[in-house]
Amino acid sequence: MKTKNKLTAIEFLKEAETTMTERGKTYDKLNKGESERSMGKTIEAFNNITGNNLKESDGWLLMLILKQVRQYSSVTYHKDSALDSVAYSALLAESLENSN
Repeated sequence: MKTKNKLTAIEFLKEAETTMTERGKTYDKLNKGESERSMGKTIEAFNNITGNNLKESDGWLLMLILKQVRQYSSVTYHKDSALDSVAYSALLAESLENSN
């Protein structure tokens, strides 16, 4: 039986970068499709609807928590949740960096 190759931390980072770039091409035409940048608009809409005052970084944190809950709610490993967690962590860090 052939064993699957296990990704290293660096390989997760590279695959997350590729995934973010592809999602940007699909979902973010206004910013030249460079990478995922939909959270700002999502939070703005949420705040307008609810009257809350969340920041973009709050949205990325929420998505990161969602992926972790999904990962730990499953009886088996879910690569998509792990990969998205890497990407959302990077987007959260970028958002926090840009908010200062």
